[in-house]
Amino acid sequence: MNWLTNFVRPKLRALVNRKDVPDNLWHKCPNCDQMIFHRDLETNLFVCQHCNHHMRLGAKKRLEMLFDDGEYQRIELPKPTVDPLKFRDQKRYTDRLRDARARTEEDDAIIVAHGKMGDMPIVVAAFDFGFMGGSMGMAVGDGIIAAARLSVAQQAPLIIVPASGGARMQEGALSLMQLPRTVIAVQEVKEAGLPYIVVLADPTTGGVTASFAMLGDLHVAETGAMIGFAGARVIEQTVRETLPEGFQRAEYLLDHGMVDIVVARNELRDTLIRLLSLLLRREPPADLLELAPDPGTVSEIPTTQDSSDAAIRQEPADDRRLD
Repeated sequence: MNWLTNFVRPKLRALVNRKDVPDNLWHKCPNCDQMIFHRDLETNLFVCQHCNHHMRLGAKKRLEMLFDDGEYQRIELPKPTVDPLKFRDQKRYTDRLRDARARTEEDDAIIVAHGKMGDMPIVVAAFDFGFMGGSMGMAVGDGIIAAARLSVAQQAPLIIVPASGGARMQEGALSLMQLPRTVIAVQEVKEAGLPYIVVLADPTTGGVTASFAMLGDLHVAETGAMIGFAGARVIEQTVRETLPEGFQRAEYLLDHGMVDIVVARNELRDTLIRLLSLLLRREPPADLLELAPDPGTVSEIPTTQDSSDAAIRQEPADDRRLD
């Protein structure tokens, strides 16, 4: 036995057989550049503990956060025609879809699920920005329609959580036709007398904002979410003016009456439960008391038969003499 066997060989073996360390244990906040341990980030619902920046949340994690005990049932969505326009820019549309499906393990940019929230039945449609920017194509339009019909069938409120860059350009006019389709779908929910709440996540822009996202009974925005139609740079070039600070952010829109409430992510679920409990309350908040009539001001009104008999009895004597 020598130092080569006892010391050098174990060191070399440890270097060769060293296990790979995952590269996703730490995340950098895009707002303050602070490094956050992945477990701390998940515990804090992907909100930076240093600057309170709300990072984008995937559709699956969004549903787990909203439903009771994170339990829900997904529904199978229709399969639309793939690449109806045979579109190609820098890549084929079919290749983009394949890459997005491999990365997110989802068929498209929306998930529709139902379950309980605060022990109340609920239907939720959540967007995944990681799937081609959450863009709205035919599959997303079909998902919104399926969610609305499920809401009416179950007599359950509908919550939609958009996180989208707008219409999907690779589907052209077929994508734009999803705007009126989704508007009609949410109108069916309203006609059924069911609450329809939109949770505006970052970002909510383009054709999504121009359709179902701004038609809710209540608009609840997450802290710091970007909400608008066209981008700020396009607006500045059009109006040729410098936009105010925080333009198109949730807090700015709250001050100007575009959204109803801005909520931090850790308070979002409790806020939605409180709002739904108020919207679904059918009975009056207290017993109604009947007021006794005042005998000095209310006179007894005779029935139709009594009044006719009285009119016969009070017939003028002159008329009787004429007979």
